[in-house]
Amino acid sequence: MATKDQEDRVATFVPAEVFPPGQIIREELKARGWTQHDLAEIMERPLQVVNELVLAKKRVTEETARELEAALGIDAEVWLKTEALFRLRYGEPAPSAIARRAAIRKRVPVRLMAARGWISMTDDVDELERRVVAYLGVHTLNEQAEFAKAAKQTSYDDELSPIQEAWLLRAKRIAQVQLTQVYSAAKLRQAVDQMMSLRSSPTDVRHVPALLEAAGVRFLVLERLPGLAIDGVCFWLSPTQPVIAMSLTRDRIDNFWFVLRHEIEHVLRNDGMAAAIVDNDLDSGPSVTEQERVANEVASDFCVPKDEMDSFYRRKGPLFNDTNIRQFARAIGVHPGLVAGQLRKRLSEGPLGAEAWKRFASHLVKVRHAVVGTALVDGFGSILQVD
Repeated sequence: MATKDQEDRVATFVPAEVFPPGQIIREELKARGWTQHDLAEIMERPLQVVNELVLAKKRVTEETARELEAALGIDAEVWLKTEALFRLRYGEPAPSAIARRAAIRKRVPVRLMAARGWISMTDDVDELERRVVAYLGVHTLNEQAEFAKAAKQTSYDDELSPIQEAWLLRAKRIAQVQLTQVYSAAKLRQAVDQMMSLRSSPTDVRHVPALLEAAGVRFLVLERLPGLAIDGVCFWLSPTQPVIAMSLTRDRIDNFWFVLRHEIEHVLRNDGMAAAIVDNDLDSGPSVTEQERVANEVASDFCVPKDEMDSFYRRKGPLFNDTNIRQFARAIGVHPGLVAGQLRKRLSEGPLGAEAWKRFASHLVKVRHAVVGTALVDGFGSILQVD
C-alpha cells in the first residue's frame, strides 16, 4: 500500500514533487507482492496497458482512475491530479504556432485592427507576424514602437496600452499622406481668432479642418477602438509638420472645442516634438503637468472667457438654470453647450461632485456629423487607404 505520507503529498498536489502515476502503481504492486500481470487481471485490462501506465506512456483517464481506486484503494481524484500535474510539467510543449498567435494577440488588438482595415488577417502565422511587425515599425514583437513612446499627460502610467499604441500609429500613418500648407504659428493664431466666431453654431465646426490646413496643421479624425481612452493627441512628423488627431469619442460641442483648443495650444508651444502627447479626460483629471495645466486654462478660456464665467457664476449661483445659461451664452456669443460644459466642470469641484456632470445635458449637442463631413476621417463607416 502507499504510505500515508505519499498519499498526503499527492493529495495536496505539491508542484515541487512531480512524479508520474506509474511510480505509485509500481510501489503499490511491490508493497502487495503483486506483478503487473496481477493488476491487469484484477482490472481486466491487457498487460500492455498496465505496463504503459507504469512507464507513463499511457495517460490515466477518468475510467482508469476509478479502476485504480477500486484495485489499490487510492482515490480516483489523486490519480487524476497526479496525472495532470505530471503532464503539465513533462508533457509535450504547446505547438509553437499557438504560442506565436497568442503573442501576436497580446501585442496588438489584431482582430480590431483587421475589422477597421488597418491590417489584413491571414492564417499563416509567419506572415501575420511580419505584417504586425511592419505595422508597428519594429524588429520584433517585444519592442515598443519608438514613435508610440508617448507622454500620457493625464495618467501616472506613461506606457501606452496595445490599443493606444495601434491607434496612435494609425494616426501617424494617415498624417504622413496628408498634404497641407507650410506650417505657420502666426497663421495658426489667426485660425484660432477665426474659430472664435464658430463657437455659437454646432454646424460651423465643419470649417475647422480647412482653417487648420491653411495654417499647416495636419488634422484628422480617427475613430476610437474599444478601450482606447484617448480624446486627442498632438505630435510632429518633423519640426515643421504638426499633427492633431481627435477620436471624437465624446460627441459633444463642449468637448470638441475644449479638446481641439487644448491640442492647438500644444502645437503653438511646440509641445510633443520629442514624443506624442496623448490626452484623455482633460477636463476632469486629478493631476496634470504644467504643460497640461496651461493648455487646459487656454482651452477653458476659449470656450468661455474666464472673467465672464466668473461673473456669471457669482451672479447666478447657485440657482443656475437652462434659461440663464442660454441668455448668458447669447450675450457672449457662444453656444449654450460651452457654458454648460464649463459650469458642470466648476460645479463638480464643489459639493455636487460627480453629480454635476449629469446637469444641463440638453445643451450638449452633437457635432461629429458636421466635422466628419469636411475632415480627413478614418472610421465612422469610412476606411482610408493609406498604404
